[in-house]
Amino acid sequence: MSRRWPHITVIGLTGNIGTGKSTVMSMLAALGATVIDADRVAHEVIAPGTPGWSQVVAAFGRGVVAADGAIDRARLGAIVFSDPAALARLEAITHPAIAIAIDQRLRAIERGVVVLEAIKLIESGLYRNCDALWVVTCRPEQQLERLMRDRRMSEAEARQRIAAQPPQSEKIALAVVVIDNSGSVEETRAQVEAAWKAIRRNPG
Repeated sequence: MSRRWPHITVIGLTGNIGTGKSTVMSMLAALGATVIDADRVAHEVIAPGTPGWSQVVAAFGRGVVAADGAIDRARLGAIVFSDPAALARLEAITHPAIAIAIDQRLRAIERGVVVLEAIKLIESGLYRNCDALWVVTCRPEQQLERLMRDRRMSEAEARQRIAAQPPQSEKIALAVVVIDNSGSVEETRAQVEAAWKAIRRNPG
């Protein structure tokens, strides 16, 4: 069991953009895990009316606010993913709030296996409180293809997003489980199911 959340087993799930973390998370949910998507939490902590929203607008200007009052993540992304200092400024605003919100959710779960999916799981330090770190990988050309196809990014935008992240090898070096999502859905599912069975036998 997790040292921080001793009543549950926490799988930390991460991987670089476009590798297929959401696919693996969905497979784990189907196997019975409770899932927490840190990206959704990130949306919530900068929703209109929150301190995070006010801080983002103060840092980046009213130009990042959409017509409905929400933060326009595409506009904000265009700023921060082309400027490492701006990205660091955004993360200094959002990461503490995300960590608090995630901690509250994990404490509210009574038992079982929980999957915490976050692209910045390692960089934020949250992985240290997880029972196991799972990293999803794929070939670099697949990342590019998926971002252009699924998120409708231009090639230049996709390459910029990929380049803004640490190499996959750095995450793999810390992983207990590596899911190679380069092949078919069936091949990925087989890896996920094998690793799930192992953690259910040895919950920590």
